[in-house]
Amino acid sequence: MFVYLAKKIAIPHNLNLQVISWNLSQGWIACGGERGLLKVIKLESTGSDGSKSNLSMNQTLEGHQGCIMVATWNENFRKLTTSDQNGLIIVWMLHRGIWFEEMINNRNRSVVKDMKWTPDGQKICIIYEDGAVIVGTVDGQRLWGKELKTQLQMVEWAPDGRNILFSTPNGDIHLYDPEGVYVLKIPVYCLDEGMQTQLAGIHWYDGTQHRDRLNIPSLACAYENGRVQLLRNESDDRPVLIDSQMRCTGVRWNPAGTVVALAGMQNNGSGGEVGIVQFYGAQFGEHLRTLRLPGNNLRSLSWEGSGLRLALAVDHHIFFANVRPDYIWDYFGKTLVYAAYKKERSEYTVVFWNTAGKGSGAGSSSAAGGGGSGSGGGAGGSASDNTGSSTAANAKTASGGGQPQMIGDGQNVEVKTLRHVVAIKAAGEHCVIVTKTEENVYQIHLCNEIGSPLEKKEIVLHATVKAVAMTRSHVIVATADVVYVWNYINHSKQKVTSQKRTELMFSLHDDGNFVEKEEFQAAHNNAASVEDGIGTVCASDVLLLVGRESGAVQKYTLPFLQKDGRFSIKMNPSVFQLNCHSTKLLTVDINGILSLYDVDKRKGQVTQLPFERKDVWHVKWASDNGDLFTFMEKSRMYIVRGTQPEEPVLSSGYICEFKDLEIRSALVDDLMRAPEQPSKPAIIMDFETKSLRDTRDILTKLSNLKDAFQYVEDNPHPRLWRLLAESALDQLEFQVAEKAFVKYEDYAGIQFVKRLKLLSDKVKQKAEVAGYFQRFDEAESLYREIDRRDLSIELRLKLGDWFRVIQLVQGSGGSENLLQEAYNNIGDYYADRSKWSHAAQYYTKARNYDQLVEAYYNLEDYDSLARFISMLPEGSPLLGTIGEKLVSVGLCEEGVKAYLRLGDSRAAIDACALLNEWDLAVELARKENFADIETLLGKYAQHFLEKGDPGSKIEAIQLYKKANRFGDACKWIMNLGDEVQKSSELKAPDKMKKIFLLAALELEKKREKAQKSGPGNMRSSADNISALHAMMDIEGSEPDFAYLQPWRACEAYHILMLCQRQLYEHQIDKAMRSAIRLTDYEDILDPKTIYCLVALTTYQTKFFLQCSRAFIKLRNYKKFESLALQIFTSQAPRDPSTRMVPCPSCQSSMQEWQIQCSSCGHKLPFCVASGRSIFGGEDVVDCRTCHRKTYATESRSRVSCALCHARSPTPSNPTMSYTRTN
Repeated sequence: MFVYLAKKIAIPHNLNLQVISWNLSQGWIACGGERGLLKVIKLESTGSDGSKSNLSMNQTLEGHQGCIMVATWNENFRKLTTSDQNGLIIVWMLHRGIWFEEMINNRNRSVVKDMKWTPDGQKICIIYEDGAVIVGTVDGQRLWGKELKTQLQMVEWAPDGRNILFSTPNGDIHLYDPEGVYVLKIPVYCLDEGMQTQLAGIHWYDGTQHRDRLNIPSLACAYENGRVQLLRNESDDRPVLIDSQMRCTGVRWNPAGTVVALAGMQNNGSGGEVGIVQFYGAQFGEHLRTLRLPGNNLRSLSWEGSGLRLALAVDHHIFFANVRPDYIWDYFGKTLVYAAYKKERSEYTVVFWNTAGKGSGAGSSSAAGGGGSGSGGGAGGSASDNTGSSTAANAKTASGGGQPQMIGDGQNVEVKTLRHVVAIKAAGEHCVIVTKTEENVYQIHLCNEIGSPLEKKEIVLHATVKAVAMTRSHVIVATADVVYVWNYINHSKQKVTSQKRTELMFSLHDDGNFVEKEEFQAAHNNAASVEDGIGTVCASDVLLLVGRESGAVQKYTLPFLQKDGRFSIKMNPSVFQLNCHSTKLLTVDINGILSLYDVDKRKGQVTQLPFERKDVWHVKWASDNGDLFTFMEKSRMYIVRGTQPEEPVLSSGYICEFKDLEIRSALVDDLMRAPEQPSKPAIIMDFETKSLRDTRDILTKLSNLKDAFQYVEDNPHPRLWRLLAESALDQLEFQVAEKAFVKYEDYAGIQFVKRLKLLSDKVKQKAEVAGYFQRFDEAESLYREIDRRDLSIELRLKLGDWFRVIQLVQGSGGSENLLQEAYNNIGDYYADRSKWSHAAQYYTKARNYDQLVEAYYNLEDYDSLARFISMLPEGSPLLGTIGEKLVSVGLCEEGVKAYLRLGDSRAAIDACALLNEWDLAVELARKENFADIETLLGKYAQHFLEKGDPGSKIEAIQLYKKANRFGDACKWIMNLGDEVQKSSELKAPDKMKKIFLLAALELEKKREKAQKSGPGNMRSSADNISALHAMMDIEGSEPDFAYLQPWRACEAYHILMLCQRQLYEHQIDKAMRSAIRLTDYEDILDPKTIYCLVALTTYQTKFFLQCSRAFIKLRNYKKFESLALQIFTSQAPRDPSTRMVPCPSCQSSMQEWQIQCSSCGHKLPFCVASGRSIFGGEDVVDCRTCHRKTYATESRSRVSCALCHARSPTPSNPTMSYTRTN
């Protein structure tokens, strides 16, 4: 940062000032002094640069008689509170632009030593010299008062208003709660033991809640002897300590809380004192700048709300100092990159702003077709100072399409968010952003002009980064004693095998030892502990300079980093800058003194040139001239050629670029107020050098170009030669133009002049010159004056201005081919901008059917695409494109039509397969005698199955079903069921039943297919299942008894759910029968689940023998052992007697709940609705879908089969038949 005095206001009658206070939000300044002097003034800026300020308010407030001692603002309620040496307190309020007394108070017992409002303005604390404390509200009510047993000197509220600090005359600081209860004494670390001195100032930064304050102090305590401590909180035991070595009179944080300003008086060495203000960094307490003031007593200081100005009360004057902060920013190409701190998010917003765009966030527009050139084989468009109107956008189309809408490059602002940005530097086409990620770890982000990250490096540095420099090939980062060099260009271009010495580091203690970053072991020293540390660094393409605090400068050559000697300068440098030839060095020391040195290696030694300026805060060399540079001195910009400065111009902008005798600067102060919405007219300012302005005047006012030629020859610069050449061309002074182009070294311009000399017609010469200057409308007008419409058309063709070409061709009855080419190019223009409806119109006129198909496709006008099929001849290659596009959006039928008209039946079948239209694919295969449909089916199915996920398997199953491959569909449904069974662990038996039922139904479809294709109809009763074995090889596969498994698995899960339902409905007897039947499905269900149900139901029905057998099956589970012991110690394993029924097979007697005859082993069928065994003699219903039976009594209350859910028999749906079992 840099600070300089900018304005001084004298107080009437030479009354000395005692206090000054600047209202941060409204800008009012209150100043008070001797004999009751109290004034409120306000500065009004009259220019965008803020360099001139007038007083918009200057009111003297009358009411005090004694010397004003305290003046404090209530920001939120817009009140001013003042007190004088007599103890009189007045609260002032603003009414209609005039300050009036609102409240008056006088305790008449002691002097008011200090007053402070809470940050929210709700409460005020007033302390008196005798120890009295009064806390009141903004409306004048007294909250509490207290008499402390000590004298008081100063008061300060905590940022949250929950604590109050009181200081005593002996320098002690006490902390009280908001009710006046003593809490603790603040330790004083900055004073030596036993040292007592008064407190000169205390300020607790009140923006703590808006920023990350973990390691940044916010409480500043300054003592009269110059000792200062900066604490992070009231209990901080490791504060930042400062010894300012002056008699301190005040301390204030800047509004951002990043800089603390100390006001005081310092011995000038001749027995007197001089007023100075010293600025220190908040985090480490490093000294930033010293401001010296005239006068005898500096008593008070106050910051402006923006943090860019200071008000200082010195004797009977108010001095205003301007602050130029060290913003984190840089400029390269046409991009301004900067970082702004966001208090609410505690992070930085990094903005890449392309200033080449128009306004904020608007891109530049371009004509249809692009580049310009002069007609008749001209040399091409020149970057002229006199640009004309150009483009196709200015011409309306003759076909009624209207004026086209030119599309620009969109937003030109790219925003990024980063934590703890340390520095930004740019060079060439790249910039680097240095961030701190954690303790001692820094990251270097390499970005291009649009903010895209290209590469990132991470380094460990044990001290704070003090300087960063960048060239077109290297990045240099320096701490107090370590330098890191990254050769980023070589690193990005070389092969991996040759990436050597891209990252090097060295220490000041051993500056010849260049080692790789990984091998470097930096000393663990803080920056403050390094003697004669690094102050600044700078680099060019061939030279690296490292400046130390003592003035010693070490030189190194680039890119090889070899030591090249050293030299000394008589200053502590803060800024180094080399010119474009690396022969001259600009230096700015910590006091803002600018010096110029000749460091040309060919001269042998470094010499200081006779040039020196004070109060300099920014410098910049011209990028194309080694003798030109510009610098900012206070609020003026100077341009220097050699050592001779030109007349200054008023500006407060930071210099972005000095090139082509033009200086671009940016008002970064204004930019930081709205960093994400930059406005080019309000931020960017361009200045011209005197030589460029004078050359323009000479060319404008003098008709004799020889004088202008002589002036440019005396002040040579490529920009001036170009300007002279263009002016000579405009006046058809070819001899001067040719000489100027020779000086400018523009070969194309020289050839253009020679061609102009060959033209005999001056009007044609003027037209060629107008085209060269890109004044195309003027050139066309001149061609038409001499009736050369052909040259006008040729000019527009070279420009790609096809809209104007159409107008010219239609007006002259030109070639139809040329008109068609123009329509086609306009269609391309709209297509490039995704305006497909306009593009389709012009492609239609151009008969460009290939592009018209593309336009219809992008418009999603598939009906028009389909109509194209019948319009095109058979075999046209465009039919394939149409078919591909229609198939890509799922229009199978239209796509097949296009492929068939093309004659590519294989592509049509592939399209059907892709869209799963297998019925159509089979039909096409049969119609086209395509023998490989089965192979194609297998290929697509296998493609899905190879993926392995359930979704792909389902796709394959659907594919098999559509192709009537029921056996394969059944097999993969069963496979899917097995996977689900393993994963679900019987948690979803309903889902398992549905899966196996689906497989079983596919099996039934296979059986029906076998019946229809076999020599005779199969039997349709219970024999169907046994006959199914003979039909499994119909599709060419071997008989597989696993195909019978789906019905059995479906039965298992059906009975399991039936048993559970009966159990919960308290149908215990039925549940027992169903549970016993589950024992027949141990190969499908978990045996533990089966026998748990058997044990539970038989226990409840007192079938203890069956219960005992179930527990035997569960004997491997320990938790069932104790349960079985409890049951069978009191119950004998016997079953109750039940009705006996004959076995339908052998007529042996058996229990009605049995599922298998114990004599002949005959397994009994069962009712799928109730789970009961079917013995015969009762009516049952036989389902024609699953071939399972249901008792007629159970079926009457159902509308569908309990197992497969087929509908009950009706005249229209006879899916079930009634039979009687014997």
